[in-house]
Amino acid sequence: MSLKEQLNRLEEQRNLARLGGGQKRIDAQHAKGKLTARERIELLVDENSFEEFDMFVTHRSHDFGLDKQKVLGDGVVTGCGKINGRIVYIFSQDFTVFGGSLSEAHAEKICKIMKMAMKVGAPVIGLNDSGGARIQEGVVSLGGYADIFLLNTLASGVVPQLSLILGPCAGGAVYSPAITDFIFMTKGTSYMFVTGPNVVKTVTHEQVTSEELGGAMVHAEKSGVAHFACENEADAISRLRKLMMYIPQNNCEDPPWRDTDDPPDREDESLNRIVPDNPNVPYDIKDVIRAVVDEGAFLEVHEDFAQNIVVGFAHLGGRSIGIVANQPAVLAGVLDINSSTKGARFIRFCDAFNIPILTFEDVPGFLPGMDQEHGGIIKNGAKLLYAYCEATVPKVTVITRKAYGGAYDVMNSKHVRGDMNYAWPSAEIAVMGSKGAAEIIFKKDISEAEDPETELQKKSDEYREKFANPYQAAARGYIDDVIEPKTTRPRLIRAFEMLETKKDSNPPKKHGNIPL
Repeated sequence: MSLKEQLNRLEEQRNLARLGGGQKRIDAQHAKGKLTARERIELLVDENSFEEFDMFVTHRSHDFGLDKQKVLGDGVVTGCGKINGRIVYIFSQDFTVFGGSLSEAHAEKICKIMKMAMKVGAPVIGLNDSGGARIQEGVVSLGGYADIFLLNTLASGVVPQLSLILGPCAGGAVYSPAITDFIFMTKGTSYMFVTGPNVVKTVTHEQVTSEELGGAMVHAEKSGVAHFACENEADAISRLRKLMMYIPQNNCEDPPWRDTDDPPDREDESLNRIVPDNPNVPYDIKDVIRAVVDEGAFLEVHEDFAQNIVVGFAHLGGRSIGIVANQPAVLAGVLDINSSTKGARFIRFCDAFNIPILTFEDVPGFLPGMDQEHGGIIKNGAKLLYAYCEATVPKVTVITRKAYGGAYDVMNSKHVRGDMNYAWPSAEIAVMGSKGAAEIIFKKDISEAEDPETELQKKSDEYREKFANPYQAAARGYIDDVIEPKTTRPRLIRAFEMLETKKDSNPPKKHGNIPL
């Protein structure tokens, strides 16, 4: 065979592989509002940067007629490309081939790029669109999933792992994305669940659709499984590319720097007016965040879940930072089970990948109630405490208003290795609110007074004047400085500059035992 004939054959094979399950199935994919595996990769990576591996791999199964159904690539496209000029490793499941189901060969392709990513020190991005394990291969397919789970676990905290759920993700398939750092889902075209609607109906007699059981908004609002609920696939891919602007390639690198025209000494007068005089009146902590960070750009994570705490990424003086903030506009910013786990997970990601942490604190305490206690607020609240204590990256806190009780300790106080702790003059740092404190401390005086209500108000005002301010904490060095709100941005930029060369470590150990 001549070279020309060999090259023609190569091109024929490549075209066959690119066709996946065939034009009819590609059309069906488009009819559902979904892109093909390769179209997704083209949108995701920089132009002409994708290098495909294992295009000619096929499965090795002979049962149930599979030996007569071999498709090049076996239902997953793998390779490496660049996002904003930086290398990433990618697998993209092809629903047009056996419904994207995972076979032994399919799993081997994914494992190969994950191992390469760990060696090279580059993120792994999974575009998931699969019917699950390939039933015809039985336990071999299950073994393939387990191989992937192990590599997800070993790669955790070593390289960033990002999952886009762009179709079905059911059964054992959900656990690989669950181990990864961030999950993006698309509204109306993606879902995740361990057992599908038919099994649910059989076992519990509940009638439920796939969307109701495990759609994007269910996991974004209720379960917290999804970090981003996106309008469509293009939106999901665009948001993932934005996320990459804030995170490093691996755990040995610093996050990427971003040049900004926003002056580092910029002050914002609106911050002097943002906290209401009445401590019970809410305000939106996101207004504070946007007023402080570069160009007001804030990429919020878990926006729809546990909204009483806000987490996300921004740049401050060009430096990438992770932000954790109590949200007084939702449940008064109280900490509960969901907000504690949300905050803890985000903090641990930032710490694993050398991203400094900025905390805005306005917290009246932990949410009381039987549901919270029976649901494990103690161990879940301890997760947030553990995460802050464990983190060795630069950590800066600004107390804008309330810092009450154990929640004061938890939210990156000086006592849990907060590096720089600032307070606004409006800060109230105390064991509890002034009214509750007065009712306990002055119980006898109030009960014996002619007008108990007036006496309670008087004692409450006395307590607030003496304790509900930042100066007692500052007198002991628990607060490094009380700052004028409008100067928050320049003070924070200088703080993180000062902490840039910080070195801290935890005692030698295999790993800690976080209260799961």
